[in-house]
Amino acid sequence: MTHWQKFCAHLLKKMGWTVDYGAAPEEKCVILGVPHTSIGDFFVSYLYYTGIGHTAHIMIKKEFFFWPVGPLLKKVGCIPVDRSNGATVVRSVISAAEESKGEFHICIAPEGTRKPVHKWKTGYHLIAKALNCPVYLGYFDWKTKHIGRGERFDTSDNAREDTEKIQAHYEAKGYTARHPEKFCTH
Repeated sequence: MTHWQKFCAHLLKKMGWTVDYGAAPEEKCVILGVPHTSIGDFFVSYLYYTGIGHTAHIMIKKEFFFWPVGPLLKKVGCIPVDRSNGATVVRSVISAAEESKGEFHICIAPEGTRKPVHKWKTGYHLIAKALNCPVYLGYFDWKTKHIGRGERFDTSDNAREDTEKIQAHYEAKGYTARHPEKFCTH
């Protein structure tokens, strides 16, 4: 483990967070990050996955990839995407995964935004199907300060039904968002 990875694990622990799961065992996978209501979710997730010795890739709108921020974002696993078209976003992630050498774990917030969303997006499903990889039901619970990649979920051929099952899973778990008023599962 590098000094940076050890520092991230130490900082996460100092912030009071408990890690429930290690990294996903597959070389390629999709990890859902729920509930996503704050930019703080990114930082806690970054500390978690880096602290366990891995890189979790995330999508960031392409406008953030300017000098000197762009190279830093790429170094920590960010993928530039054009959010004006959902199909373009999915293609960007699939291309990045296919171009990667070795492990590629992509973290996705199925809500698609930090605002309350009743009907979650299904791009994660398209990506998992295209990469022939599983989905993990990742979480960060701000009330208990527990974080993990969660349980494995094998997708069917019906994205909407799978998404409804996943939303029901999160509803039953009762995770608390950093901003609870911005999170809904139905």
